[in-house]
Order: sequence, then structure tokens, then C-alpha cells
Amino acid sequence: MLIPIPPDSKNYLTDAKKGDRNLWILPLLVLFSLAIALFLPTLNAMTNSPQLLTDPFVQKTTATSVNIVWFTDFPGVDHRVIYGSNMNKIVGATTTKLSRTREDQQSRFGQQTKTDQIWQKPTPRDIWRHEAELTDLVPETRIPYQVFSTRNDGLQISSDTFTVSPAPKPGKSLKILLTSDHQMMPMTAANLQKVVETVGQVDAVFHAGDLVNVADRASEWFDDNRGGAFFPCLQGRAHYELEKNGRKTVYHGGKIIQYAPIFTTLANHEVMGRFGREDSLDGEFNDPFPRKVAEAIYQQKASEINPDNSEVLRDRWLMDNSFNSETYEEIFTFPESTSGTKKYYAVTFGDIRLVVLYVTNIWRNPNLSLNIRGRHQERQADINQPENWGHGQHIFEPITPGSPQYEWFKQELNSPEFKQAKYKMVMFHHPPHSLGGNIVPPYTDPQQRLEQDATGQITVKYEYPQNQDYIIRDLVPLIEAAGVQLVYYGHSHLWNRFVSSGQNHYTHYLESSNVGNSYGAHLFPDRKRQVPENYQEKYAAIGDPNGLDPVMPNIAPLVGENGEKLPYIASNDISVFSIFDTQTGTVSSYRFDTREPGSPAVKFDEFALKVN
Repeated sequence: MLIPIPPDSKNYLTDAKKGDRNLWILPLLVLFSLAIALFLPTLNAMTNSPQLLTDPFVQKTTATSVNIVWFTDFPGVDHRVIYGSNMNKIVGATTTKLSRTREDQQSRFGQQTKTDQIWQKPTPRDIWRHEAELTDLVPETRIPYQVFSTRNDGLQISSDTFTVSPAPKPGKSLKILLTSDHQMMPMTAANLQKVVETVGQVDAVFHAGDLVNVADRASEWFDDNRGGAFFPCLQGRAHYELEKNGRKTVYHGGKIIQYAPIFTTLANHEVMGRFGREDSLDGEFNDPFPRKVAEAIYQQKASEINPDNSEVLRDRWLMDNSFNSETYEEIFTFPESTSGTKKYYAVTFGDIRLVVLYVTNIWRNPNLSLNIRGRHQERQADINQPENWGHGQHIFEPITPGSPQYEWFKQELNSPEFKQAKYKMVMFHHPPHSLGGNIVPPYTDPQQRLEQDATGQITVKYEYPQNQDYIIRDLVPLIEAAGVQLVYYGHSHLWNRFVSSGQNHYTHYLESSNVGNSYGAHLFPDRKRQVPENYQEKYAAIGDPNGLDPVMPNIAPLVGENGEKLPYIASNDISVFSIFDTQTGTVSSYRFDTREPGSPAVKFDEFALKVN
């Protein structure tokens, strides 16, 4: 909303922060802002006045502070937050500009409603991020806050007023939303709207990755004109029209992250490929090189690329010519944990110790046609052009013993914060157990194999040995030995769960990622995965390749075409979300049938975490 700045108000506010004689003016300014805030939403709607690009949302929380973040499409001259029980505190924000956000021919932004309508190639789009730290908060006390951004022309734009509280203490009853794979899917706004309608305000969001489709496409985060961008869906600002059975319903998502922190996972859709490699952002996203391949090319051309042997230039070249997660890392503020990074971290939130890992690889097409650059082979036309190879489903970040992430994870599992937590939870993107298609092939480095037929034609194939699945071989033993009660993940766009029992312990594995569409479940012989049959490795066409049976929902499972109960939900009409209630230690899963827009969400499964 627009708020005119009273004469010299900026000086008054500055003086008030210093505690001088003008401190009396602050309450008047707050009352002035609040009065206009009540009137301007209607005025703005009538005049189409400029708005903030996002509502504010909650990031890093501590025992006495929280960070508030919001975005604008202008740099502005002043950005600040007013907060406190009497709205009597002001703090300025730090502003940074996102470095890689762009729009292209596939964007649905502004007046572009179809491909190539305005943009024919990736075009930079300027977006600014603002972050302020609210300090001196009282534990378990929720206080109001409101953000203000002043444009260069002097007009001030404000958000609505929301409330926030610092990090909860152990013992605090919490409801945590478990969600993933939003990707602007058609039912995402409906799913998140049903979260708020069903359970009310949650205390945090644990997101297992794939927030958008193409991370550098700005409109997918902020303002895609189809109405289902990432932030609008999580802030109740979406306007997504969903048509089912000839009936159209508009969903707005839920006002969630204005009140509750979101903890995110770096997944394959947050990773961009070689920068500027293709003439579209989709092409760039689909074209990452393994880092070791980029390093080999660099060594051959180092004297040409970097004659002064600059380490900064070298690192930038390698990132630009392999893959990067710059936009994702610039958008969010991550918890600070010992030796952790923006890519993986650990945080204590109430009774939960959450460990977030960077476990993902590039997704490649399972199709076995030789004209497809896929999981199992290179495109035949590219055999003599290795610069066009996809290198199979290569892994972005090592998790094998000796790698920095693996050693950090071992250290974290032995930390006092982890061992003393009532609930121990690990979250990453790639599934350890699943009926989905994306669990095949195994999570390991592709092994290249060259074949030549009788005519001399060469085929480049990739094998993935089952006994070298790094998640199962290296991570799961650590996870289960450390007493982790819940492993949460996504990637296959379905709901299913598994349990692994050990001595006096149970580890639950939950995939709750069908918020907007599904790629199917592969449990029955008539629904096999597309896997090669003439390769050295034998890939599982049905079931969980890693040996666990799916758990049947224990309240209201769906029923298949033949009347059989289904241990999964894989539907393009029914969306799913899960809620972790720390008071009872239960994880409850709900489904919502979008073909019946007025119907409530149905709880269909619930299980309890065992506390040792």
C-alpha cells in the first residue's frame, strides 16, 4: 500500500532511534501509518497502486530475535520494520540485489501470456531483497510487525500487520507443515489454502525442496501471471484458477510464512546449469556439467581463461560452466550451524533437531530412445559432440565418506544439540525409500560404458550399481544408528511411507510431496517403471528398490479400481499435506479432493514417533 511520507519524517524517525527529544513523534507516526493502512487496501485495489513484491516472511529465529525478509522490484531509499507489543520499535533493513534473476520466452510475467510474446531470450530482471533483524524479543511471546519500503519518488509502501515470535523453547507444543515439490503445480495453491483451513496457523514449514521449476526465472518465485508463484501461494496472495469437472475454483493459498519460519532444502530444481549456455532458461536449467568435467576443460584452457591465475576468476568460471544454486542461496537466510553451509545445515526448533542435507542429482529422462539425452544413455546425435552430453544423472554434492558434507553430518549426529533433542529429524530431497519413479536408478555416480555394434556405431551408456547407492550404503546406517525418528523427503510427487525397525528403535521414512501433481506409483505389475532390461544392472520396475514394504494408511486409505486398499496417493486430482504435532509426537497426513472444492481435507494416516 502507498503511504505519503510526512514532512521530515525520516529525520524524526532517525532521531527517535537515538532517543532524543523527538521521541514523542514516533507513536503519532505509528498511529498515522496504522490509520492509513486500514484505508489504503481498498484504495490500492481501485487505483492499482504499486505493491511490495512479496509480503514479509520469517527466516532465522533465535531465542530473542527473528529475521524478516521481503522483496521489491525497486531499490528504494529506505526499508524498515516497525514492531513490538506497542509497535514502538523501528529497525532498518539491509538491502541486496539478486544477481541472476531473469525472465525469458517461457515466462508468464506481465503482459506475456504465451511463449515468445515479448521476450525471445533470457533478460535480466532487477529484484531487491530486504532483511531486518528484530531483537530483544521475549521467548514464547508473539508481537506484531509491519514492513515499509520507500520508493525513489518518495512514496512509501507498507505491508499489512502480522505477528511473529522468537524460536520456541523445548516443551513448546508446535504444529509443523511438511511439504515439498511445489513447482507451480496446479493444486499447490489449493493445498496450502486447505492447510490453513484445516489446522489453522502452523508454527513452521519444513520444505523438502523443488520450490519452483527454474530457479533463475524470477516470476516463478514472485508473480507468475497464472497466479501460482511460490511466495504468493505461501502468503495467501495467490490467484490460481483450477478447473475440475467443468467447474472453476479460485484458490489463494494460505497466509503461512508471514507468521512462521520456513526451512528449505536445496533440491534439483533449485540448481541451474551452465550459465548462459542456452538461449532459454529451461535450456540452461537442463544443461549442468559435473564439476569434474568443468575442471578438466578449465585445465586445458586455463592460460586462455585465466592468464593471471586468479582464484576468484577460476571459481567463478567453474561455477558458470558446471552448475550453481546462486538464486536459491540469495533468496533465503539459513540457520547458522557449526561448519554447516547454505547448502546443508542443522537447527533446533522447540523439541526438534532438524538436519537438512544436500542430497540431489540432475533429473534425466527415463526414456530409452537413442534420440533422448537420458538417465541411461547419451543422444546418438551427440556422440561426437561431448560438449552436448548430459553425463547421466550426476550428483551435485558428494555425500560419501570423507566428503565435507558426510563428515559434517557425522559430527552433527554426535553433537549435544542432536543427542539431547526429543525429536531427531533429517530432511533431504532424494528418496531413500519410495514407490515413485525417481528412486531409480540408484543414487550413485553414473558409470560410463561405451558399446560398439557390428556396423561400428558407438553408444554411450550409463550404469548405476545398486550396491553403491550412497543414501542406502552411507547415510541410512548413520541415520538409524543415531536414533533418527523421522526422515522426510520428496521428489516423486506422491505420498507413501515406510518404517525400518531396529533394536528398541523405529525410523520412519515419509514422502509427502503430492501437492499439485503426481508421476505415479509403481507397486503393481501393470504399472512398471521405465527401466532398461538389457543393461548389466537390474533395476527395480516395481516396489521400493531398497527393500521396504510401504505402510498402509491406518485411517482412511484410498481404494483402487479393483477395490484394493492403496498404500500410497499418486493422483492429479487429490493433493496431500502432512502435519507434525510435537505435543503428541504424531505425524498426520491429510488429503483434499480438488474435484470437490467445498469438501474438507480428510485425515487418512497418522503415526507416532517413539521417544527413547
